[in-house]
Amino acid sequence: MSTTDILLWDVLPYVTIAVFVVGLIWRYRYDRFGWTTRSSQLYEKTLIRVASPIFHFGILAVVGGHIMGLLIPKAWTDGLGVSQSTYHFFAITLGAFAGAATLFGIVMLIYRRRTVGPVFAATTKNDKVMYIFLTAAIVLGLLATMSGAGLLGEEHNYREDVSVWFRSIFLLNPQGDLMVDVPLAFRIHALAGMALFIVWPFTRLVHAFSAPVGYVFRPYIVYRDRGEHGVGNRTPRRGWERIG
Repeated sequence: MSTTDILLWDVLPYVTIAVFVVGLIWRYRYDRFGWTTRSSQLYEKTLIRVASPIFHFGILAVVGGHIMGLLIPKAWTDGLGVSQSTYHFFAITLGAFAGAATLFGIVMLIYRRRTVGPVFAATTKNDKVMYIFLTAAIVLGLLATMSGAGLLGEEHNYREDVSVWFRSIFLLNPQGDLMVDVPLAFRIHALAGMALFIVWPFTRLVHAFSAPVGYVFRPYIVYRDRGEHGVGNRTPRRGWERIG
């Protein structure tokens, strides 16, 4: 391995994890009011009603596919009787569908943000940077999917190298040498993914780690009738009597 390979595949993943975790903690402690989606739904509702669900359902499917492909060893699916050809077919088909839906959704969201005046006016430089990194990761992921399917060169089984490398990071035994001969599309996608996670804590993407858990347990809001005068049991002061 060259020095560059060591830095990219053995060192950079830990830098990414450190920035991601520390960044989220810092953001939560010092920028709680900024921990939001900064929703622009009030400015425009027609496009976002279509684009947002497609994007979010697509990205959830993409995340599920990555969990399945990167964290579950090939030996486990083999043990369940799932052949490599069957796994490959469903992974490529579902991955392409989820990726296409996600890309369509993000393109619609960008189009809306660029063409709707109030939404564009509310767009910050931080938002623009976030869209660049997010879109790049999605596009490169689709290219990697097509590469693995053999549509861009020879067919490649990423579970024999990329997945093993990914798990080795969390086992604190990085095997960056596995990434050296991986097809270029997979390597660029991996780098784009790490870049996205590095900027994640400092963008509106932090809302992905928010959930209205407290809403379920919050006390009921009690409403009490103030009576005919609307001010409790006290007689209204002169000049403050109710009209009508």
